[in-house]
Parts: sequence; structure tokens; C-alpha cells
Amino acid sequence: MMEVAEAEQIVEDADEIVAPPNGGAVNELLDVGQEDNMQGQMEEFLGPQAQYNEEEEERKYYRRKRLGVIKNVVAGSFGAMIVYSVYMGLLQMQLTLHYDMTYREVKYSNLGLEDIDQKMLMGINVTPIIGLLYTPVLIRFLGTKWMMFLASGIYALFVSTNYWERYYTLVPSAVAIGVAIVPLWASLGNYITRMAQQYYEYVNYREEHVQEQKKLPKGACHKYIIVFQSLFNVIFSLSFVFAELPMRLVLHSHLHDNKHILANVKICGAAITGIIPGFNTTVLTNLPRSMLLIQVESVLMGFAFLAMIIFLLLCGPAYRPTEEIDLRSIGWGNIFQLPFKHLRDYRLRLLCPFFIYSGFEVLFAISGFSLSYGVCILGLKSLWLLIVVYGLSCSVFSLLSLSLLRLPRWMCLIGGAVVHGVLLVVLLALSVKPDSPQYLGPLLVIAVLWGLGTALNKTGVSTVVGMLYAEEKERLDFVYTIYHWWQAIAIFIVYLWSHIPMRAKLAILLFTLLVACYCYWVMERRVARKVQHRMPRIPRPRHKVKGYRYLEEDNSDESDESDEEQSEGHETDDDDDVVEEMGAGEEEEAQDARLEEVDSPRARRRGVEGQQHRWEEEEE
Repeated sequence: MMEVAEAEQIVEDADEIVAPPNGGAVNELLDVGQEDNMQGQMEEFLGPQAQYNEEEEERKYYRRKRLGVIKNVVAGSFGAMIVYSVYMGLLQMQLTLHYDMTYREVKYSNLGLEDIDQKMLMGINVTPIIGLLYTPVLIRFLGTKWMMFLASGIYALFVSTNYWERYYTLVPSAVAIGVAIVPLWASLGNYITRMAQQYYEYVNYREEHVQEQKKLPKGACHKYIIVFQSLFNVIFSLSFVFAELPMRLVLHSHLHDNKHILANVKICGAAITGIIPGFNTTVLTNLPRSMLLIQVESVLMGFAFLAMIIFLLLCGPAYRPTEEIDLRSIGWGNIFQLPFKHLRDYRLRLLCPFFIYSGFEVLFAISGFSLSYGVCILGLKSLWLLIVVYGLSCSVFSLLSLSLLRLPRWMCLIGGAVVHGVLLVVLLALSVKPDSPQYLGPLLVIAVLWGLGTALNKTGVSTVVGMLYAEEKERLDFVYTIYHWWQAIAIFIVYLWSHIPMRAKLAILLFTLLVACYCYWVMERRVARKVQHRMPRIPRPRHKVKGYRYLEEDNSDESDESDEEQSEGHETDDDDDVVEEMGAGEEEEAQDARLEEVDSPRARRRGVEGQQHRWEEEEE
């Protein structure tokens, strides 16, 4: 029996030894089942979802893009407003302090601050004359957004130099301000117009010409240009209001009364020569504390840095990265020449008088009218009130440009010209004795009406320029450079005429306004008659990178007009926006120059196939 029991025990042990292989096979089968289950879950997760709506997600995506464009416009407007609030507020406070003889003798007796102020104003007003030479190169090299950021940094540098008022700090920073004026304003104008173009693309993202990044239809984004230019001017005009805060909060209590300041002034208004002849050289009752001035400058410095941060973080790029590459790749020599070549366009040439007048009238409002009429009649303590009323009027009445959504575009410019023409005639006849507070009401009315004319003029000019070149995104920086360069010329002329009689200044303003209105009427008449305008061909980008976008190189800007093309009487389909070929190429080459990267693979394939097909036709 014991032997039988031992044999059964051996058999059971053998069975236990054999069992593990059978269990391992079962585990392997379980693992295979789990892998199949996991693979099925992955396919279910990665496959098409029943709850996913592609059209709805696309609509949400482009809605976020549109909100981003609005954010860019608002951020750029507030950044420019803060920059100029700080700049004008500090400059006004600085010139007031340096004008006072007591301040100069006590603070810097051996420095000659009055002479430094003259050189500062010369640097600010004279340097922009050469802005046409370098502005397009800077904008294309740095990009529109980074140009705005760098220019705001130069304004912040100007604020920082006032901590240590010396010749070698104030004058170089003023020259830097003059260098940055034209690039800053050309970048801002370009940026606002580009945002209008982008907003149109994000609204009409389903259109084929948008998906393939072709030229926009004529007039497609005009309403967005009107809205965005109006919004920009509403916000920016508030800089005149905030610029008066240092004067009102810091220096107002230190100013002498009118009897002391205007003691030697005999007449005010149209009869004077210069700014205010006989104005007292002592305008401060007591000097403000040095620590108080340092605190004010520190606050202004903080706001200058805030403007830089706004441009850097809140403003998106104006162009796609590939578009930036294409804009730079036409050659720096071509970029330098193209602003001059764009002056062949009769539309720009006939708008130049309005460009000049828009520079005249703003400088006259904040220097000529406010000083020779306002301060001379009401006293220095009323200066802030006139400027604030003028700034608020500019801001509020800029909303009137929205009427261009329903009315013809000439309404803004001609309306502002009519208002300013009547006011200039009134000012020519206005000669008043100094220290006459009863004229406060009429002067405030004139300030409000002048702000109305300024609002219509500024928004009108910017809107007209944007609408004329709305479909030419590769030309915007050149066009706005020309616009603001002529404004810089006007600023220089205002700087030169400071010592001539007031009636001569008003006569120059009135003459320029009449010439501007006539030239604008001629321009609109030619456009209505569809007279062809000349614009230089933008050369095809020359890339060193090889790829499907860069299959062929083009050599340069052929600036001479094609005689053969003239003899054949070649015309484009769009009479208002014809592009004159400056070489032997056909209009298809100008279309190729605007071929850019697209978003969808299907559109990208269509673009490449179309490009290759056109090249085959050219070779034949």
C-alpha cells in the first residue's frame, strides 16, 4: 500500500510539473486578446468622432483669429497713444521749465539750457527730412511690428535722458527721435491697413482667392479699413489729453498769474509776429522740487516701457513669416528705389498737398493757435484746457469717418477742409488785447471746431490712402512712407516759420488747403474716369533656399518701361489697379511675384501646379 501511495504522489508531482506550460499558453492568449482590445480602442479614439463637427471647429478657429486682429488694432492704437502722451507731456514740461530764467540760473547756470532746447527742436524737426532714404529698408529689415517696438524704445530713451540734462544726452536723443518719427508712423499706417486685410481674409476664409493667397478683389476690405482707421484715431487722439497731465498736476501751481506773465505783451492773435512778443521770461513763482521732477519722469518712464511691452506682447505680426521673407528678398537696392518710383503714380502725387497740410494743421493747433491766441489772450494757466478740449474733439469726431461706410470717401477730406477754411478766415481777422478772459468761450469753440477738422482730415487721408492701395499689401510700407515723409517736410517748414508774422502763417495754411482740395478733386476725377496709373513692378523674390516655392530665380527690378508693351497697347482687366510692367515680362509674372505660402495642402498643390503651368507657357 505504501508503494502504491508513493507512485500516486509521483504522478501528481509530475502533473504539477507539466501544468505551468499550459498556464503560460493561456496567459499568452489573454495578452493577445488585450492587445486586440487596446488596438480597437486606439482606432476608436483616433478615428472620426461622431460628435466632432469640422465646420463648427473651423468657424470657431477663424472667430478667434478675427478677435486677435481686433486685439492687435486696439493694442497698437493704445501703444501709440501712450508713446505720444509721454513724449508730448515731457517735452511741454521740459520746455516750460527751461524757458524760465530763474530755473536756468539756479539749476544749470553754466549749461545754457535755452540753447540746448533750440538744438533739441532742430534735431526733432530737421532729421525726419532724410526719412525717405532709410524708412523702407528699416521696415523690411526689422518687420512692421519690430519697427514699432524699436521706435517706442527710442522714445523711451528720450525720456530717460531727462534724468541727467546735459548737451550730450538731450541732443542725441532728440536726433534719435527725429530718425524714428517717419518709420514709426509708416509702420503704424501699414499695420492698421494690414489688419483690415487680415480681417477680411478671416471673415471670407472659404473663398478660393483667400485660400490660395491671391490678390484681394477690388474694394473687398474697404469697410474694414474705414472702421480700423477710425478706431485708431479715436484712441490715439486721446494722447493730447493725457499729455497735459504733467502740466496740470505738477507745474500748474508753480505758474505766475497773467498780470506778471503778460505784462509786456501788447497785442495777441493775427497782428503779432513770432510766437508771443514780449512774453515774460520768468513764468514760475517758485521752482518745483528736484525729487518731484524725478518722480514725474519715473512715472513717464514707466508708461514708456508699458508702451514697449504692449507693442511686443499684444501686437501680432503684420505678415506671415514667408511673406516677411518675400518682402526682404526682392533686393535691398530695389527696396531703396521703390519709394521714389511709386511717386510716378498720379494718385500719390496729387495727394501730396493734403499730406503737407495734415502736418501743418496739427502743428499749428498745438503751437500757433494754442500759444499765439490761447496763452496770449487767456494766460499760461489756460493752455492745458485748450489742448484737452482740442484732443477730446479730435477723438470724438473721429467717429464721423464711419459715415464713409455709406457716403463717398471724399466727404471726410472736403468736410474737414471746409471747417478749417472758415476757421482760418476767422483767425485772420481776430486780433485781441492780452489777458482777456471774456474770450475763453470763443477760443474753446474754435478749439472744438479745429479738432473736428483735424479728425476729418487725419482719418480721411489715412482712409483714402488705405483704400487706394488696399489690394497691394506688398506696397503699403512704400506708400505710407511717402505719406509721412511729406508730413515730416511740413513739420520742418513749421519749425522754420516760427518767427514770421501770424497772418503770413495763416495765409500759407489757407493757400496749401486750397491747393490740396483742388489736387484731390483732380485725383478723384481721374480715378472716376479710370485713367490708368503707373506703378513699378515689384520684383520676384530671389531666394537662396531651394524648394517647391522657389523653383526659379528672377534677377532684379527692371525699371525701364517696355516700349513693346506700349506699342501693343497692353491693358489689364482692372483699369484702376493696372500694374505697369517695367521689363519684358507679362502680367502673369506680377501674379507670380505675389504667390505665397497657403494654408491647405489642396490649395498648395493647385498653386504649385498653376505656377509650373505658367512657366511652361512662358518657355514656349
